[in-house]
Amino acid sequence: MVLFQLTTMRFITIYIAQGFIFAFFLFLAIKILKRDRKRLNVIFAGFYISCVIGFFVNFIYGPMIDVNLVLLLNFVTNFGIYYSAIFLVVFDLILLKSEKVITTKKQTLIFLAYGIAMFCMIFFLFIPGAGVTLNVTTWSPVWSLPFFIYVVLVVSLGAVIPFLYLSLQIYKKFEDDLLKKKWKFFIYGFCCLIVFMYGIFVSNYLNIPEFRTIMGLVGLILAIAGGYLMYNGVGRQLEK
Repeated sequence: MVLFQLTTMRFITIYIAQGFIFAFFLFLAIKILKRDRKRLNVIFAGFYISCVIGFFVNFIYGPMIDVNLVLLLNFVTNFGIYYSAIFLVVFDLILLKSEKVITTKKQTLIFLAYGIAMFCMIFFLFIPGAGVTLNVTTWSPVWSLPFFIYVVLVVSLGAVIPFLYLSLQIYKKFEDDLLKKKWKFFIYGFCCLIVFMYGIFVSNYLNIPEFRTIMGLVGLILAIAGGYLMYNGVGRQLEK
């Protein structure tokens, strides 16, 4: 039987702070898809949708205290949120090389390869001392050093570094100052979200309540600012 328990701080963090991010990202995804559902729009919206799915699963297990179920659903949450960055990498590749070069088959292979790397996080749950545990006081996930290193490497090598490299290559091709300015917004927005993401990584590894609280407040600002900057830089143009 699954029991439920939810502290005031956990409620505020999950259902108010993260709930606001969830609603905002869902709103942006709908705006992008509502205007046009061509492949480029779908891929860009996929970034927001992947995050939305992760946050939604977090809402489900937030009050639960069944350890095994919480760890499993936490894995699904992590997968949804951390997988989102690969959509931006594919988005950049299409803009840089065109859909004729980055075919549907190649896009699928990239999504699968990154997805498999992310899915391998689940195996850490079966290695004593090398995966994720729960702080029984706050019911927050606590990452081991091996798990922390693995996630940082996968996200950095598989998404962050490729995105930054590709984005800079695209930026160099722009001659119009307005386009350069908007593309900077896109990059700055991504950087805000990555700082937020790495902050969560560190927070889960250190397991310091005060740091988690600070990161939760700062993360809310970074996530909203990042999501908006990316949409303002690129999403508005995709609607047209």
